Amino acid sequence: MSNPVSLTEHILDQQRLNPDATGEFSTIMTQIVLGGKMIAQDLRQAGLLDILGSTGDINIQGEEVQKLDQRANDTFVQVFESSKIVRTVISEEMEEPYTVIPAERTGKYAVFFDPLDGSSNIDVNGPLGAIFSIHRLSPTNLENGSSLYLKPGHEQVAGGYILFGASTILVYTCGDGVHQFTLNPGIGEFLLSGSNIKMPARGKIYSVNEGNRQKWSNGVKKYIDHIQEVDVETGRPYSLRYTGCLVADVHRVLFKGGLYLYPGEVNKPEGKLRLMYEAAPLTFVIEQAGGIGSTGYERIQNIQPKTPHQRVPLVIGSREDVELVEKFLKPEMS
Repeated sequence: MSNPVSLTEHILDQQRLNPDATGEFSTIMTQIVLGGKMIAQDLRQAGLLDILGSTGDINIQGEEVQKLDQRANDTFVQVFESSKIVRTVISEEMEEPYTVIPAERTGKYAVFFDPLDGSSNIDVNGPLGAIFSIHRLSPTNLENGSSLYLKPGHEQVAGGYILFGASTILVYTCGDGVHQFTLNPGIGEFLLSGSNIKMPARGKIYSVNEGNRQKWSNGVKKYIDHIQEVDVETGRPYSLRYTGCLVADVHRVLFKGGLYLYPGEVNKPEGKLRLMYEAAPLTFVIEQAGGIGSTGYERIQNIQPKTPHQRVPLVIGSREDVELVEKFLKPEMS
């Protein structure tokens, strides 16, 4: 790049274009970026330090906590503890929301995050990610309680993710397009590597854990059978790509088109993925790029959350592909 633009410069430029900007968003993003850099550094040394394997604990999701899960969570909490504008932090790894700012002071934001997505890939050096969502708190409703921060996805101030792979990449949106930044480890800066990203209206790739097929509804099974059929005119069959890391699979879909599915199951219709810090922020990114995020029956961003760790089915990706899935699932609603 002849004139590389850093993430900090980009955010400040966006801030200058908005007469109502206060600088608070740039402060929050700076903290997220710091946490991402620290985690990337840990991952580069993971095989050399005692940070691999399980802690022996089980998190609120009923999942085994990996040492790097806990380390990543602690890292993000620590970078926000210096904030005077983030009041509450909600994480996959914490049963209860963490109050950063005491009640006598007024923080204006809540940040939801999945500190390390794809934990099953840790010990095999597979792709990992982190997901974040920023919500503004109402100045007229600053009492304690879940009603303070449980807001539908369309009210997000910003959402995005960090992908830890061959490169460390940050992708985010605050409602004015999707922007990508790549970490240059030599200077320790995220540099702009893609702006106003738009995804294909239709793709040829799908990501799903087919090991769960026996648990799916008939509508989901029929859709998967459909895209596996040979039909040159409609671009079928689709190719299956699945890494076990939600961030990595959605990132591929963002650039290549197609879709990612983690549907509900017959005996677990609520699905596995969490609304507030997985489905909603990723949908914000995908919809800003021209795609759709859906449960298969309704738009993700319209769901009013009831709990911080609420689960939802997720079908996310190219507009035409997601709309076709919804047609297969629609008869199950009647």
